[in-house]
Amino acid sequence: MCIGVATEARLRTLGFLVLALQADTDAGSLKSTPNAMLHLVQSVPARVVLGLLVVFSVASWCIILYKLVSFKRIQSQSTRFIEIFRRSTKFSEVQAVCQSLNDSPLVGIFLAGYAEVNLQMRQPGGAGANPAMPVAKPTLKSLTAVDRALLRASNVEVNKLEKRITFLATTAAVTPFIGLFGTVWGIIGAFQGIAEAGSTSLGVVAPGIAEALVTTAAGLAAAIPAVYFYNLLTQRVKELASDMDDFSLEFLNIVERNFT
Repeated sequence: MCIGVATEARLRTLGFLVLALQADTDAGSLKSTPNAMLHLVQSVPARVVLGLLVVFSVASWCIILYKLVSFKRIQSQSTRFIEIFRRSTKFSEVQAVCQSLNDSPLVGIFLAGYAEVNLQMRQPGGAGANPAMPVAKPTLKSLTAVDRALLRASNVEVNKLEKRITFLATTAAVTPFIGLFGTVWGIIGAFQGIAEAGSTSLGVVAPGIAEALVTTAAGLAAAIPAVYFYNLLTQRVKELASDMDDFSLEFLNIVERNFT
């Protein structure tokens, strides 16, 4: 019975020691967590890789946020412009509000078409016409020329909308390979450590592998948002381009009815 009591006391003491060691380990791990990722990356090439990935990621997010805010403003102003355009009876009335809605690509298309219409308008009869004759309605020389002006303006507006979005595609394509370079470098370092130490123990291999995994994760973290928002913003551009085509056709119909 005395032996059982002694054994039980020893087991209890051992349990207390294990709990104490576990508490110390947890405290140490919590203390080192904020700097754990930085300690994993030791080599200069890996830090250069991480720096490049950070630059790509920050630039991508700046473009993403700017484009999202810009497209929201464009959509709002385009909706307002279409309402005014369809409610107005004269192109001059629409022109008066263009300055306040100049972020909308429809404004650029309208101004290009309106300028072409004004250039083509002519008064039949010229200087030798009989003053007694009634004044004829101005006519348009070429509806095709107006169509070309609208198409040219539409291409200009689409190029404006697509500006900087291609950088997201570049980020999505390049950053995984930059991260892969860091991965390869880390694995090379791990093999060099094995060769120098003459051992394949975890302590020799782990630092290089961990460094490789950090750069891989950083590359994916930069590429995944870039891919998603590139597709999203490209779809927005396509929708706005479709709205511009519809507006151009509507503008041509009005010009054809009233000036030909």
